[in-house]
Amino acid sequence: MKEFFGWGGYTRSPEGYMSWQHLLFVSSLMAVMIALAVFFGRKNRGADDAQKNRVLVITAILIDAIELFKIVILCFREQDPLLWLYELPLFLCSIQLIAIPIAAFSKGRMKQAAMDFVLIFGLLGAVMGTYAAGQNYAAYPVLGFDNVVSGVTHSIAGFTSLYLGITGMASMQKKNVPITFGVLLGFAAAAMLANHLIDYNYMFLVRGDGTPYDLLYSLMGGNPILYPLGVILLFLVYILAFYGVYFMVRAKRAKQ
Repeated sequence: MKEFFGWGGYTRSPEGYMSWQHLLFVSSLMAVMIALAVFFGRKNRGADDAQKNRVLVITAILIDAIELFKIVILCFREQDPLLWLYELPLFLCSIQLIAIPIAAFSKGRMKQAAMDFVLIFGLLGAVMGTYAAGQNYAAYPVLGFDNVVSGVTHSIAGFTSLYLGITGMASMQKKNVPITFGVLLGFAAAAMLANHLIDYNYMFLVRGDGTPYDLLYSLMGGNPILYPLGVILLFLVYILAFYGVYFMVRAKRAKQ
């Protein structure tokens, strides 16, 4: 257990990013995530809103409880009470720590906008935060506390996204597009401010850190202005592309 939690530092060497251990572990998580989403999604597809929402409540509690537990463990492990400053929900994936609870516990347009946001970014975050997390799997053993907790929380976000899509809970109304843009831009602004104040790399707006963002970083020559603008632009283009594909598929189904 001491080795799993990394007390005093891991004695095992990281298996490596894109090693077979890394790919096997995250693929197993994705398989469980998809299986559970299909099972509960199909089971609750015809249920009333209250029953559908119970699953969101459980995922909201789980993802935040696990993340809080991780922060407490890391603060004690690293003997740094300010370590939480580097664990704020200011990565694209970790915004789900706020979006999923809002989707579960709020009402009205706020709930609908939150569900749309989770649907759009939950699955993307799950894939990017597992298969593309070079910053984690190059630094820690695959079956270590850091990677296991990260994999589980990203999988919960992906599960929630798939569940919303299968049950049809997300409205994906055009009037919510500006809200989605606004939420993302607001978090990006907060991430840039935090990066400046504590010299960190939230939302990977400073550098790629071993993730696919390294491609954009190289393309922009590491320019401190063009690179973060490019990252944010990619987010916005993804939102538009997601809505475009969604509306196209929905229109095609309506004609059938």
